[in-house]
Amino acid sequence: MADFPTQARVVIIGGGAVGASCAYHIAKAGWEVVLLEKNELTAGSTWHAAGNCPSFSTSWAVMNMQRYSLQLYRRLAEEVDYPMNYHVTGSIRLGHSAERMMEFERARGMGRYQGLDLEMLQVSDLKDRYPFLETHDLAGALYDPDDGDIDPAQLTQALAKGARMAGAQIHRFTPATGVRREGDHWVVETEKGEITCEKVVNAAGYYAQKVGEWFKPYGGRTVPMTVMSHQYFLTEPVPELEAWSRENGKLPLLRDVDSSYYLRQEKNGLNLGPYERNCRAHWTTPEDPMPEDFSFQLYPDDLDRLEWYIEDAMARVPILGASGVGRVINGPIPYAPDGLPLIGPMPGVPDAFEACVFTFGITQAGGAGKVLAEWVTEGRTEWDMWAVDPRRFTDYTDPAYCDDKAVETYGHEYAMHFPHHTWPAGRNRKLSPAHGRVVALGGVMGAYNGWERANWYAQPGDDTSEESTQTWHRDGPWQQRIREECEAVRDAAGLLDLPGFSRFRLQGDGAAEYLRGLCTGGIPKVGRIGLLYFADDRGRIVTEMSAMRLADDFFFLITAAVAQWHDLEWLQSHIPKDAAFALTDVTTEFSCQILTGPKSRDILATLTDADLTLPWLTHQSAQLNGIWVQLVRVSFAGELGWEVHSKTADTAIIYDMLMQAGAPFGIKPFGMFALNALRIEKGYRAWKGDLSTDYTMFEAGLDRFVKLDKPQDFPGKAALASEQARGPGKRFVTLVIDGGDCDAPSMSTLWHDGAVVGESTSGAWGYRVNASIALGMLRPDLATPGTKVEVEIFGKRHTATVQADQPLWDPENKRIRS
Repeated sequence: MADFPTQARVVIIGGGAVGASCAYHIAKAGWEVVLLEKNELTAGSTWHAAGNCPSFSTSWAVMNMQRYSLQLYRRLAEEVDYPMNYHVTGSIRLGHSAERMMEFERARGMGRYQGLDLEMLQVSDLKDRYPFLETHDLAGALYDPDDGDIDPAQLTQALAKGARMAGAQIHRFTPATGVRREGDHWVVETEKGEITCEKVVNAAGYYAQKVGEWFKPYGGRTVPMTVMSHQYFLTEPVPELEAWSRENGKLPLLRDVDSSYYLRQEKNGLNLGPYERNCRAHWTTPEDPMPEDFSFQLYPDDLDRLEWYIEDAMARVPILGASGVGRVINGPIPYAPDGLPLIGPMPGVPDAFEACVFTFGITQAGGAGKVLAEWVTEGRTEWDMWAVDPRRFTDYTDPAYCDDKAVETYGHEYAMHFPHHTWPAGRNRKLSPAHGRVVALGGVMGAYNGWERANWYAQPGDDTSEESTQTWHRDGPWQQRIREECEAVRDAAGLLDLPGFSRFRLQGDGAAEYLRGLCTGGIPKVGRIGLLYFADDRGRIVTEMSAMRLADDFFFLITAAVAQWHDLEWLQSHIPKDAAFALTDVTTEFSCQILTGPKSRDILATLTDADLTLPWLTHQSAQLNGIWVQLVRVSFAGELGWEVHSKTADTAIIYDMLMQAGAPFGIKPFGMFALNALRIEKGYRAWKGDLSTDYTMFEAGLDRFVKLDKPQDFPGKAALASEQARGPGKRFVTLVIDGGDCDAPSMSTLWHDGAVVGESTSGAWGYRVNASIALGMLRPDLATPGTKVEVEIFGKRHTATVQADQPLWDPENKRIRS
């Protein structure tokens, strides 16, 4: 074809709402973009989507994305001169319990910070907003005035028109058939010809996994997703609703999140869409293969499995039963294991991106296009988007895991995510060799990048049921046990089995110079370990790693379990092509025990002749009863202690050895909840909470890790120099909170004199200082010790005091250096 392009800067595969939004935003950024759609635009999940448009989320990143979408949709029709049916009706989200109302308060606080006008409703308010509602058993509701519904096909066509107006080419009925890498470019293959491009985007909806397979020869992996069947049905016109609407307009969209369905007025009828527990995945077995083309098709009706939800909705809104079912929609919706989409760099593959696996693709499409365009054209995003980053999943997401988690997530679509709760599906993917010992000692486990770690240790008779964790409150069966674990670390010693640290070996000529030119500060001397921080070109925090230096050009870089693929790609992407050094992921070859507390030196002395007087931030190879270990003199708990690194095969025997040697000294196993409490008392930052690309190095109070006078240029140096001259817009603080039986979740709003002045980044109870602590970002003029602010925690404001810029526990670090 003469008009078929042979070159573009970006090729997008998939023409649903998300793909069209990506094309719109990339073209608006001035880049040449081609979108390929195998059928007609909207042929996948978009055409049968209900089109609901909530802004509600308890994820800061997702709320940002959805808020942007709704702002875009309000102006889009006029901007591109394309009419759209977009009804902003508002929505009512029903709450049956105090816990649900607390969740609503949290979302309301986050929304207010982002400029959303969410409103809490009393039960007495509900009939005025929704006269057909039965309210006798409700606790209240949340009202979102910006919610509503949009026609998905019209939205997609409007985005596509806007993309074309900005210079994009859109080719329908042009399926991509494969990709290949030629030098530094991609070649996208189609039946109409080949397109050479710089970057390629997988926006293929429920075909994203099939498209993802094309990238496996170039470092890719199987896209973690499962296709679920989602049903909703439309009733015939309801006379009573029709009469009411003539006088009052359209009803607000109703969500009964505790019963798990939405109910929306559709013309003069109703649209009921449940997320049923007895849900069904499709195309997951050889007996049920994915068709080559499922464009504009649906699954057979299966209303029987919705029976409970239909009856519950009819009891809540009796007019639902006044008319018959007019039409049933049962279509495929892709689900990632956690129910959030994949937006960002394709793991392991250069210049390839994902914008796929959207469960709520219509309300998220606008924001997703913005975020993806930023990734493609700028290499970073305005907001920290780790919540949807494809690299958050690594090698444990096999098909069985994805299927189990998708079913669990779909069936709990509206679930509350409590701080002490863990989800049971998809567990035990990666086990420490000491796992059986940990469980036998009472370990109540949690999953960290697939690795099982103890969260806390239960005693006989403690309630470890899932029901016991359905609370936002600090108090629970775990509270006394966490206190005992923290006190053991304070007074004697604690041992934490910590599998899954991400580890990278960096070795060879030039390795040290490479690190110096990449991190914001200095690098440790041989025999020492230190923190390295890495910034993007805005000076914002990309990641933090511990660097253990064994020789001039030999380092072990250690980082968070969940950061494995993210941090590896950051390091790899900055290696010169002619580098003489090598970077190797050795995560699975080693494991770690955290031995910490004032008796930890005495315990180690019974097992080794290593020099235990070496100071804080040193490391040494040693033998524990003849078994090699690397003793690293650091402690995230803020006490005298060592990380005991060993070969994975030796983990169990090392664990036994330390527990047995520690018994006379009062050693106690401790878990991740205790570690979190201990670290927050020291003001130690956690990745993707306190440390994220939402904040610069100076805002995060990491000035001592920035060396603007070093001769090497590093990412963000110019931006940080400029920021240093003008002063940061926020300042990291530690707050002690008065009163309250809940600790501050991340992104809790900080107030002063009736104005929003900052946000928390993490919070926990400190058992050594007996106080509720929050770390956060505050307006600089208020970041002085003794200043009183308020922290909004689940709708209630609590007085908090800004602390001195030092740890609350052992401020002079005497214990950790002892």
